[in-house]
Amino acid sequence: QVHLVESGGGLVQAGGSLRLSCAASGRTFSSYASAWFRQAPGKEREFVAAISPSGSMTNYADSVNGRFTISRDNANVYLQMNSLKSEDTAVYYCAVTLGSIYSRRADFWGQGTQVTVSS
Repeated sequence: QVHLVESGGGLVQAGGSLRLSCAASGRTFSSYASAWFRQAPGKEREFVAAISPSGSMTNYADSVNGRFTISRDNANVYLQMNSLKSEDTAVYYCAVTLGSIYSRRADFWGQGTQVTVSS
């Protein structure tokens, strides 16, 4: 079992930056790929980024590639978000997947943190 708690969300102007953090507990966390998803109002939850257990491999959605960076250490996952746009407004969820970083699915979820980008 993995327990995930996100932090770092908030209100930011378009073009600004935010860094999301996800604190993980559970002895198997470092053995699995981690990911970020997001869900905007009225839309389905969508994949944002994923990172391999070692941190050496990453995968990004086309909509954030080049603007967002996912990273991790033994107990945390981070999402650095730059050049934010109004369409990035959503609740962001940290996740752990038992599959590969290309599966774009999750098996454990955090509770989410709100990111609002004002234009």
